[in-house]
Amino acid sequence: MNQAALSSINKESILLVTNKGLDVFKYFMGNRFSKVGKSFKSPFYNDNKASCYIYLDKKSNLYKFKDFGDAEYSGDCFFFVGKIFGYSCEDRTDFLKILEIIDTELSLGLSEQSLKIQNLLDKHQGTINVASKIKSIHDGFETAKNKLPIQYKEFSLKELEFWNKYGIKIEVLQKYNVHSIESYNGISKEGREFLLTSSPEQPIFGYQGRRFTKLYRPFSKLRFLYTGEITENYVFGFEQLPVRGDILFITGGEKDVLSLAAHGLNAICLNSETAHIPKNLLRGLNYRFKHITLLYDVDDTGKTSMERLCKEYKNYKVKSLLLPLSGTKQEKDVSDFFKLKHSAEDLMMLFMEMLDSMYEDTLSVMRSCEIDFKNPPKAPEPLITINDVTIGTPGNLLCIAGSEGSGKTNFLGGMLSGALKPENTVVDTLGTFVQSNEGNKAILLYDTEQSEFQLYKNISYIIDRSKREKPPQWFKAFGLVGISRNERMNLILESMDRLYYEHGGIHMVVIDGIADLLNGVNDEESSVKLIEELFRMAAIYNTCILCVVHMAPSGMKLRGHLGSEVQRKAAGILLVEKEANSNCSVVKALKVRDGSPLDVPLIQFGWNKEQGRHVYLGNCKSSA
Repeated sequence: MNQAALSSINKESILLVTNKGLDVFKYFMGNRFSKVGKSFKSPFYNDNKASCYIYLDKKSNLYKFKDFGDAEYSGDCFFFVGKIFGYSCEDRTDFLKILEIIDTELSLGLSEQSLKIQNLLDKHQGTINVASKIKSIHDGFETAKNKLPIQYKEFSLKELEFWNKYGIKIEVLQKYNVHSIESYNGISKEGREFLLTSSPEQPIFGYQGRRFTKLYRPFSKLRFLYTGEITENYVFGFEQLPVRGDILFITGGEKDVLSLAAHGLNAICLNSETAHIPKNLLRGLNYRFKHITLLYDVDDTGKTSMERLCKEYKNYKVKSLLLPLSGTKQEKDVSDFFKLKHSAEDLMMLFMEMLDSMYEDTLSVMRSCEIDFKNPPKAPEPLITINDVTIGTPGNLLCIAGSEGSGKTNFLGGMLSGALKPENTVVDTLGTFVQSNEGNKAILLYDTEQSEFQLYKNISYIIDRSKREKPPQWFKAFGLVGISRNERMNLILESMDRLYYEHGGIHMVVIDGIADLLNGVNDEESSVKLIEELFRMAAIYNTCILCVVHMAPSGMKLRGHLGSEVQRKAAGILLVEKEANSNCSVVKALKVRDGSPLDVPLIQFGWNKEQGRHVYLGNCKSSA
């Protein structure tokens, strides 16, 4: 192809001269990359295991990067370069920068910078401008240059009383870099010098950024004043966010962020309620938080903005919560909500009502699946079922594997009885230690294999073993055998989310039969997606999720791609085996993340005729 055809840089021209993107990977990977199909460690994070590959995707006929350690870092060469330099392929401006970087770094010579800019300006005449001509993000707000440095002072008692009305204490102000300002000497956009001084009637506060300060004068006609130029990446409260969380509120202003933070809730705000939310920001937040919820003013501007943004960012599942306020100047935002003596619990009740509305269909279906202990089902013809058990530590998955008849069901019953037992009660947990549920958080059991009667029967056995007369109200058991495979996972996720808020947390989740959440255990893509989602939920809810995987017919490894993914992600794997010529079962560790499986003794349990139940028989020597 001649140079004239390559005068306009684009995706196709780069792929044409870089061997379908392979040369781009070779250049930026350097010594990490040896050949196609050879594993290597991730260049994006501290990777302990070589789980990344470069391969030719037959469907697109392009070379791609695949990270089995974190699917977020998988894509073509443009995605790869974008990740390195912090650009997004979905953003048009960012994508042009990615093309420019590849062209320049690999010396492809596809387009000169000056020609490239001019071509874009000519092609889109009147619709795009060079950066220097783009309006400031805070047009409409007063902006000033510093004549003299800002003069700070200690917060006065009256100023602290102003913040205390919203529940905001001095510790929150300090954490979010909010200052009390004595005076500010600046120069307006018109070039006029002016002086602002603080007084008891008109205090001045400053939201301190890296290269600017946003002045806040709550009782003045000019309430906001920027001292310096901020960028389009202005996000107040972002640096104070935790790595993971359940709810993130996006509010209309800094005071709302501080009010929510003072009440133990995560929040950020942009420049204003009408500001565009960068997609890169949403992608990152969507991975870190379960619920991204708009909490704007209840006036016309706030309600219109929430409606528009929820539609625009539907793919990111952005929600909106409308506060029950009048919408007047004194009663329109979440700061006013707290000023009116409402509590964080009141706000969470509103949030739960929003979830009830969102999950109305799910809750209706789940109510039909919930086991009713007061009205037990009639006994059908007896069926043989297999119960698989998994347990884990908070934030992790733990797998229990075994063959049919190995004793997995009885082992699970022992562990669940330990979680359900009343305080100051000792029960036989078959050689394991189970943390008691002192906070009365939810314990959830989802079964995908057993009939309704068999599930009721087994749970009744567990309740009796835990030395309770009836199940506590925070223990929920659902039989999903009659629900289609395609619906089960969504029902589990949404009911977990609702019950998490209802009971103030989740102590333990048991999913009896995770293979029945997939169309097949050898479906690699679905297996990866399932385990990643379960792992993410365990981290967000700070709970342990118990999963069961069958052993392959050979008895040497976990079954299918699902088993392989569990092997890689689970914090630990316990194998239950039936002893030959004996009624006893043995539990041994196949994987322990913190330590060696050889450090875990073999647990032995079996049937005790006198007690009428399975009992712990002690530890035995390892066969190793």
